[in-house]
Amino acid sequence: MDFLGLAGKTIVVFGLANKKSVACAIGRVLIEAGAQVVHVVRSQQRAETATRLFPQSPVFCCDVEEEANICQVRDAIGAHIADPIDGIVHSIAFANYAEGMRPFHETPKRDFLQAMDISCFSFIAIAHHFKDLLSRQASLVTISISTTRMAAENYGYMAPVKAALESSLCFLAKSFSAFSEVRFNAVCPGLLKTSASAGIPGYIDSYLFAEQATLRKKAVQTEEAANVAAFLLSPRSSGMTGQCLVVDAGMGMNYFDGAIVTQVAR
Repeated sequence: MDFLGLAGKTIVVFGLANKKSVACAIGRVLIEAGAQVVHVVRSQQRAETATRLFPQSPVFCCDVEEEANICQVRDAIGAHIADPIDGIVHSIAFANYAEGMRPFHETPKRDFLQAMDISCFSFIAIAHHFKDLLSRQASLVTISISTTRMAAENYGYMAPVKAALESSLCFLAKSFSAFSEVRFNAVCPGLLKTSASAGIPGYIDSYLFAEQATLRKKAVQTEEAANVAAFLLSPRSSGMTGQCLVVDAGMGMNYFDGAIVTQVAR
């Protein structure tokens, strides 16, 4: 039974880097549900990886930092597919930690703006430039974080960038409502074990803490976030737009877990 109603739907997934990527997990879930998946990756090297992982899926390259590239990949995808696009996944984020972490007030302007461009504005630009290829009731889903209101020092300026990304959902939904029923939502997972997150300074320690803070004492799995993304891409979530769905296995309600408090108190 096709419960999600994704069979035969065409979904474009931006952001696959390797087999541990959120975009990869989403692609697998969508294919299992019968969707036709098109991958868009940043480089030719990643295109080769995507082709190995998804040999039946078309793969295109696009560095979203240059807006002209988004237009080019739109045209390439438009020429390749016959049907309208039913969904787009935006699983793209970048922050320059090459010089190590600094106090937030010392954030270099160039790094902050680059992160905002790649991690937030690219979602807006993709929506804009792909709008004529979308079906009337298409669903666009981005990947955020479980909370942007916590000053996690080792996440630096990316939380404010993700906050901007989340805020953009309602503005995109409102502006698209003038001519369509296209929906915009976000999946907001807790700490995941991905290659991208491994590049965040001190991430392993934060991950281990998060695992203990979850109610089940087991970290959120990438596949769990992917399942929620598939739901948001499906007609089953037709009544939802402008929403951020947190997938953290209860971490956000369990910071005063007795075992953790006892360890600190000792």
